[in-house]
Amino acid sequence: MSKSFQQHASQSANADKRWEIMARLYFEKLTSLLSELDLGDQLITGLTVKHYFNGAAVYVDQRICASWSPVGLAFKLAADESRELIASGQGKPLKYFAKSPIKQGYVLFDNPESKSRAALQDYFLRAAEQAHAARPEAGRGRHLGTTG
Repeated sequence: MSKSFQQHASQSANADKRWEIMARLYFEKLTSLLSELDLGDQLITGLTVKHYFNGAAVYVDQRICASWSPVGLAFKLAADESRELIASGQGKPLKYFAKSPIKQGYVLFDNPESKSRAALQDYFLRAAEQAHAARPEAGRGRHLGTTG
């Protein structure tokens, strides 16, 4: 094995370890936040949290509805709602990397700790409802409760 290959393999393994640590950190932050918000009695279907390359995501019916990564906490909302939040300056467009395209339908909060508990609950519930409604057999009315 060449020295160059060994160095590359070592650098690759170190990068993988950093991604794994980062994903675990955001997985823990996201599961902790969801536990604090205690959304269980307001949802008709469960939430699943999974890690991905540099963060963690929340799924409803195997569809992503929110994610937390180094760029912040993002929610997948109705297109018009996400555009309004971004236009009003309350949120930002989601881009995972500087040169990556904007993720349509997502609104990013780069400082989620500054949001109130009620606001975060509302965003999670609306994002979960949006994901649930996107199911192929959906469309027969509201299935998830909302705060109010």
